[in-house]
Amino acid sequence: MLLPDQVTAVVLGIVEGLTEFVPVSSTGHLIVVGSLLGMHGDLANMFDVVIQLGAILAVCWEFRRKLVGTLVGLPSSGEARRFALNVVIACVPAAVLGLVLGKSIKQVLFAPVPVAIALFVGGIVILLVERRNRNKTLARQTEDLRGSGARVTSLNQMSVADAVKVGLAQCFALIPGTSRSGATIIGGMLFGLERKVATEFSFYVAIPLLFAATLYELLKARAALTGDAAAMLVTGLIAAFISGLICVRWLMRFVASHDFRAFAWYRIAFGGVILLSAYTSAVEW
Repeated sequence: MLLPDQVTAVVLGIVEGLTEFVPVSSTGHLIVVGSLLGMHGDLANMFDVVIQLGAILAVCWEFRRKLVGTLVGLPSSGEARRFALNVVIACVPAAVLGLVLGKSIKQVLFAPVPVAIALFVGGIVILLVERRNRNKTLARQTEDLRGSGARVTSLNQMSVADAVKVGLAQCFALIPGTSRSGATIIGGMLFGLERKVATEFSFYVAIPLLFAATLYELLKARAALTGDAAAMLVTGLIAAFISGLICVRWLMRFVASHDFRAFAWYRIAFGGVILLSAYTSAVEW
């Protein structure tokens, strides 16, 4: 299905913004939707990474007070330095693995069928983690205990060890279809972070990682940045920023009173449809 370049950019920008921060895999969705829209090759790979900047700018805007307060407080505040250190530490494992394995992963796994498998498996993992959390909550209620039972209930309580664990969990997100936010949030919950803390921390960890990935892709593909390609990127960035801002604000309200089972079932259904369509040759992926 071929659409005008600017329309394609808007569609993919909206897809990016709506899926970057929820546990459904923005990269996986961009690969699938881009394939349906006829976006292939180096331009598609660059576009998928660069428009993430729009979603990250939405996070920077939404949490600007926390970010500015941390930067200003670095010289004098131990709390600010600890928070910044935790963010950096959580970024290191995925950054290192991405540099080492990124090219191979793109060659082998950046296709709809591998994405569908990761979506399906990730959905099962989320259901298992949520079942574990529900059982723990029921056990606490039986013992007449209050609270979520999470060991870490605010960002300020996170230790270096917590950051390392979340960073290692985030490495699974190098597999397209896994979901960077899903890996950090679900991993954080497994390691004792409260759902809202794990979700918010996943936003902050995304900032340096995706800024670096965007800069790397722009430098690597700068020769391909013609006027038309640049115009598409700008359009996609704007669409991703607007939809990302809406999604971030909605998600923080959502996690206050909901779990992630709905996202898990969505992943399973979406992945199943892709696999079925590939198996029956209904769609030539």
